[in-house]
Order: sequence, then C-alpha cells, then structure tokens
Amino acid sequence: MQENNYPKLHNASWPGVVGKGPDSEPTIDIDTMIELTANAEVDGVKFDGIDLFLALPHLDIDASLDDIKKMADKAMAHDLSIGSLVAPVWEGLGGGSAMGSREERNSFLEQVRKSCKIGQELRRLGVRPYGVVRIDSSSSPAEWDKDPVANTKLIASTFREACDIAADYGESLAAEGEICWGGMHGWKTMVRTLEEVNRPNIGFQADMAHTLLYLLGINKPDERILPPDFKWDDRDTLSEGLKTLTAALRPWTIDFHVAQNDGTVFGSGTHDKTGRHCQATDPNGKLDIAQDAGYWLRDEKGVLTKKMKHICWDGCMFPNKVMEQPQTWNDVLGAMIAVRKHHGWYESQ
Repeated sequence: MQENNYPKLHNASWPGVVGKGPDSEPTIDIDTMIELTANAEVDGVKFDGIDLFLALPHLDIDASLDDIKKMADKAMAHDLSIGSLVAPVWEGLGGGSAMGSREERNSFLEQVRKSCKIGQELRRLGVRPYGVVRIDSSSSPAEWDKDPVANTKLIASTFREACDIAADYGESLAAEGEICWGGMHGWKTMVRTLEEVNRPNIGFQADMAHTLLYLLGINKPDERILPPDFKWDDRDTLSEGLKTLTAALRPWTIDFHVAQNDGTVFGSGTHDKTGRHCQATDPNGKLDIAQDAGYWLRDEKGVLTKKMKHICWDGCMFPNKVMEQPQTWNDVLGAMIAVRKHHGWYESQ
C-alpha cells in the first residue's frame, strides 16, 4: 500500500516576519526560512513547499517580474513548491481597513490586486500548483462593535470587490478567522460575514491555534462554545466543541494551517494579541494535533473532503532562538506527517 502523498506539506515563511520588528526581535530573511524548511527531514520525508508573506523583507508586494522569478527559482532550487500567499492588507504595509473610508478600502483592494498578480505569475512559472490568497478585515473587533450590522455589510462589500479582482487573476481568497480581526473574531460572526460576501471564490482559512480560541469566545463572549467552567483535561467536552465549530466552518474552509495552542492569547511586535502558537511538542499544548486536524479535514461522517491539496504549519511568534534550531522544524515536520498519515490520501504523480 502506497504511503499518503497528499495533502502536500508546507511550512510558512511569515513566522520570520510576523511579530518581529523594532520593538521585538529582528526579522528572519526568506533565504534562511527556505533553508530551514528544505533541510528538515523525518524518516526520509521532507517538506513539499512553503507559503509566502508578500512583504519585505521576504517578497515585496511591488516585486518586479524578475524579482518574482528569482523567488520562484529559490524555491525550486530547494525542491519546494510555493502555495498560499498572504496579502499585506494592513494600513502599516500599504493597505487599509476593509470597513474604513473609500480611500482605505481602495488601498486594501490594491494590495489584493498586487497579491493576485504575483500569485498568477508564480503559477505561470510552474512553482505554484495550488494555494489561495489570504486576507482579513484589517479592522479591530472594538471598531467593528461600534456598528456590527453596518460594519459587516461594509466588510462584505469590500470582500466582494476583492473577489472580483481575484477572479480576474484566477485566484481564490481565504479569510482567516482570528480573534483580533473585526467581523471575523467569532465563529458565528465569521460565517455571517462569508454568507454576506456570497462569492464562489472566497472561503475560510482555518488555523488550529486561532480557531481553538473561538471555542472560548474571548473577543465574542456571546459565541462561546465551551462551558464557563470548562477544564482542559475534559477531552470529551473539547471534542464536542470542536465538532460544533467545524460543522459550521468546515464547508467554507479552503486553506488549512496545522498549529498548536496552549489556550492563551499572545502578541509581539506590531501584531495584536491573538492565538498563541506553540511548538509542536509543547507539553502545554491543548490540541491533539493529528486527531483534531481531522475535524477540519474530514466531514461529519468521517470521510476525507480532499479539498486542500496542501496544508501549512503556522508557528507565528516563536522566538528566533527557537526558529533557528533545526530540531524545531523536524518536530514540526513530524507533526505534519502524522496529520497526513491519519487524514491524507495517495495520488499517482
């Protein structure tokens, strides 16, 4: 019997950038992130690819065709594909709020357009056989809460425009549910936003570390799933909570991040507080990574959806001293292999 070769296993480049900066640790350059990814190996299995953050010091959102080709060549030289792309839709990186002024929304949409253009070019170069463009509302829950109905409609309107732009480039958009983004900070709220958008080329990007906090209702207490007196050693209740959550969001999920979380929130650098990503082997991790990934990758009857051709590890805000250790990425790869072993499939190449 053949070993599973799908979904393909990717590492993320953005942990070298997100949470880093002048008031934190130095960024880690893309060459180092690619090398750390390419060098990881567990029982002869290696990462298949890397997902990219479209901002300096990795790949400039205003990259020339030559710069994009150089990035493709770097990946291919290490036998890595490129998958999903993170669009820098935030004000500090040239974007703007999806529920802001017309000018702010235009800035948001321009970053989406540039990201989709890069995605199209990477596909043309043969290095990107799958993947989506990741977005969020670039707005805070506090601002959204000033007028939830109107702000949800405004976010949805911006996202519809973004979908139209993405369609012109043959791209799909994935809205990542994090408790730090307005209109996306609760699981029911996230579904309502996606329903309001109502476009075929938008879906949900599930990150196991972030979606775990949906269960706690941290920024949306009225959408809490787990009981107030919940204890983390109550595995049955946690499993039921994950079933409720994934039943609502799995149908929308088109991109998936494997991750671990210790049940707390964390932020560093310029990144607002959100789900704390833990190392794959962290003893304080609340998730059974391989088992709990199945709630997202299988339907309610336990049948594989096979919707994601690749899955990606997200380890945002690891300290640099952790990220620079090869063993960190071998541990991550081992966790990814376990997910594929339990919830993957085989396709002839």
